[in-house]
Parts: sequence; C-alpha cells; structure tokens
Amino acid sequence: MSGSPINIKNKKAKFEYELLEKFTAGMQLLGTEIKSIRDNKASIAEAYCAFQQGELFVKNLYIAPYEPAGGQGHEERRDKKLLLNKQELSKLRKKMKDQGMTIVPTLLFISDSGYAKLSIALAKGKKLYDKRESLKQKDIKRDIDRHE
Repeated sequence: MSGSPINIKNKKAKFEYELLEKFTAGMQLLGTEIKSIRDNKASIAEAYCAFQQGELFVKNLYIAPYEPAGGQGHEERRDKKLLLNKQELSKLRKKMKDQGMTIVPTLLFISDSGYAKLSIALAKGKKLYDKRESLKQKDIKRDIDRHE
C-alpha cells in the first residue's frame, strides 16, 4: 500500500454529540467497497449505527462506486454489518436504552493488517447551549495559540 494512510473522519460528530465511550469495529464489505475506501472515496459524515435483529449495522455510509469494476460494483449507501464481540454488542444495546443515546461513526481507517475498521462512539446529543460553549472554547484556544 502506497500513499497516505486512509483516515476518513466525521468532523461534525464531536460538535453535535458528547462522545462517551469509543469502540473499534470491523465491517463486512464487498471487494469493490474496500477498493474504493483504499482510494479514499468514502464519507461517514451522514452515517449512523442501528441495531437490526441483534446485529449492529452502519447505515448511510457513502462509498463511491469503484470505477474499474464497471457496472458490476456495489450500492453506494448499502447497510454494512459491524463486527464486534458479544460483550461489546450487549453493552451497546443496554446503553442505547437510555434516552438520547446514539452510536455515531467517528473514523474510518485501514488497519495495519489491511482491514477496513470503523471507530464508533456511544454518544449523547448536545443541546444548543453546549454547542455554543464548544464554539466559545474553540475561539479562546485559537486566540491563545495566535498570541503565543
């Protein structure tokens, strides 16, 4: 593998949510999907995770069609099964029962062993005043860095 490492981030996640607990999960992908991810042609900005029949799936994760495959490619926003162990799945399922909790993808990357991995976080939605506070802290940090 040549070029820069693949790190596709969800920049809005930290702003929109308070990230409580992080997990790293593998994904069940098709051959053309992994090739598009290795070409850095994916987006997790609008993606979210949900349980279906006891399994955790990532939904609305965009993976661009792999051009050399022609018409034999994959659906761009297909639901992908996340690969976590039973303890992690049961822990997430229990925490999801709390009001306002959700699971958001934060980072899509290729592991050292060559597999596509998705960092997900158990998150609680921020209120408007929390978002304003985040922006204020960011401005203060920027001012301090500028004057140093």
